[in-house]
Amino acid sequence: QVPLVESGGGLVQAGGSLRLSCAASGRTFSSYVMGWFRQAPGKEREFVASINRSGGSTWYLDSVKGRFTISTDNAKNTVYLQMNSLKPEDTAVYYCAARPQGSSWLNEGSWGQGTQVTVSS
Repeated sequence: QVPLVESGGGLVQAGGSLRLSCAASGRTFSSYVMGWFRQAPGKEREFVASINRSGGSTWYLDSVKGRFTISTDNAKNTVYLQMNSLKPEDTAVYYCAARPQGSSWLNEGSWGQGTQVTVSS
């Protein structure tokens, strides 16, 4: 398990921006995939974005493409989610996650405690 601590959530108006941060403590996890998920009230947790730390490849939920950007600072063991043009439907608890390459989020993922993002209309 990888200890993960998120920060940066909050309340923002529609059209605004937020940047989430997730710090992984301990050793450097260079071969890990880092990601962000979210869960809105009454809905299942869904994948938002991920990045392969070794190669830099990224993946995004279709509805956030062009608005959200995932990035890492490997020296700081930190992953970021820059969220622009936020919409009320982006309101959710956002979770940082990490897993070894080639594994599944469900079986081998580590999860942070979550940070609330609320977008007002």
